Amino acid sequence: MPQRWILMVLPFVLWGSSMVAMKLVLGHADPWTVACLRILPAALAMVLLLPIAGVPLAVARGDWGWLALFSLVDVSFGQGLLSAGLQTTGAGLSSVLIDTQPLLVALLARQVFGEAINPVGWLGLLMGLGGVACLGLPEPLLQNLWLQGPALDDLSWNGGMALLLGSAMSMACGAVLCRFAARQSHVLSVTAWHLLLGGLPLVGISAWQGSALQTLLPRDWWLMAYASGGGTALGYGLFFWFVTRRELTGFTALTFLTPVFALTCGWLAQAEHLEPTQWVGVLLALSAVALITRRQQLWTPDQ
Repeated sequence: MPQRWILMVLPFVLWGSSMVAMKLVLGHADPWTVACLRILPAALAMVLLLPIAGVPLAVARGDWGWLALFSLVDVSFGQGLLSAGLQTTGAGLSSVLIDTQPLLVALLARQVFGEAINPVGWLGLLMGLGGVACLGLPEPLLQNLWLQGPALDDLSWNGGMALLLGSAMSMACGAVLCRFAARQSHVLSVTAWHLLLGGLPLVGISAWQGSALQTLLPRDWWLMAYASGGGTALGYGLFFWFVTRRELTGFTALTFLTPVFALTCGWLAQAEHLEPTQWVGVLLALSAVALITRRQQLWTPDQ
């Protein structure tokens, strides 16, 4: 049981730390190059290593249509918009926008798979959104929103925020599409092929924009190796493995923990300290995960 929970949480640890790594590399490279360096090495590694591990790479003929749509939505759109939005938006606000995924997935899973969201589940989703807001938004802005209402000057909406919301929606749709793409095929082979196919449009855009790999520092290559091997190959593999075997709403609620792990990495790597509001965000995120994953046991309406 503890080992299973560790594996379930691990993708979100890897994603939180990978976002920090990507933000550092974006100072020296365009977002399309960063997206390619994250996706394609991971895809090639999975294609080469899965047969060695005894996982067949063959995809059933009936799954190819769903796989193509899954690749386009989750990787081409999701990862491309993530890298582009992250370039012009702070890492904290980026985490807040990307981590709206559990709410989007819950709504989609309710419509597509009929997963129930009872009042405890809705409360957990709202607490989770509040938690990631406390973790990612600046404290002065949160105080202003709480005491005076939103001020447009403080919100300073930009195109990067719209790109990140689009990325969150694409990834939420990807979590649903994965189940259809892996109906007759192994989920890990589907994950590998969807990374490879979805990465090809990113390569085309990067080449058209004039990618300049020579601007990357030696440290950047190590950071992207981690984001690709850990955050993508291992992170995506585990994530979609559980997506096809667990309830979508409960499992994707663990996404609320991503900014918690991102801040933990900042604390370990750069001795960053959490503000009081961020500690509140940590408690809200943990409480949200507990409520959502146990909502069926906590809410038993009278028949």
